[in-house]
Amino acid sequence: MPIEVIYGLLLPFVGTTLGAAMVFLLKDEIPSWLQKLLLGFASGVMIAASVWSLLIPSMDMTAQSGGVEWLPAVVGFLAGMFSLLIFDSLVPHLHIDSDKPEGMKSNLGKSSMLVMAVTLHNIPEGMAVGVVLAGAMTQSAGITLAGALALAVGIAIQNFPEGAIVSMPLKATVKSRWKAFAYGAGSGAVEPVAALITILLIDYIEPVLPYLLSFSAGAMVYVVVEELIPESQSGSHSNIATIGVAIGFALMMFLDVALG
Repeated sequence: MPIEVIYGLLLPFVGTTLGAAMVFLLKDEIPSWLQKLLLGFASGVMIAASVWSLLIPSMDMTAQSGGVEWLPAVVGFLAGMFSLLIFDSLVPHLHIDSDKPEGMKSNLGKSSMLVMAVTLHNIPEGMAVGVVLAGAMTQSAGITLAGALALAVGIAIQNFPEGAIVSMPLKATVKSRWKAFAYGAGSGAVEPVAALITILLIDYIEPVLPYLLSFSAGAMVYVVVEELIPESQSGSHSNIATIGVAIGFALMMFLDVALG
């Protein structure tokens, strides 16, 4: 496995871990305005990545093979959206600004359900990185390792504030900085696992790669629309969240176009 692929697998997890480590450096919780900015930033990164790194390559790959250009993009995108909708309805989880658990009833504690919420969001990100890396390894639709690494870097950047947003509130809940750090970092561990599984199945997924690219896009957009944007727009400082979206979108677009 090329060293660049290993970097691509690990970068998003490193971003989450570094963000979770902020629990050792910051005394108080992240200010509300900064949380809004970071949530908006993560939204912008994920939307841009869904378009430039996933949907456009899906359509390009289909066009090159002589297929109906829009079909895999539409089918995969909708499948990703509805799959996350089902998971969101079944998996017990709790969002940071809420005291009401979602999903099936369970005996899980608040900390565990908070981590489950972030873990659920990280699965499509891990899949996205794995699918693009697999596409680069098979040289499909002009997907390059540089482009795949650009996606990994973009997700790592947005994972940094995500790790901090998870670990900081948990510090008060679990009464331990180390436990809060472990929860925050652990929520990102699913990303390299999901990416690696995707790559290991490369021989089987190559024929349906356009569908998997758009599936990952749909799953990521679901997370943005269902969770990140509502959380960033609730209460005050919603304008700051909008600025975060613009910055995140522009940065991810730049990374993908310039490096891809």
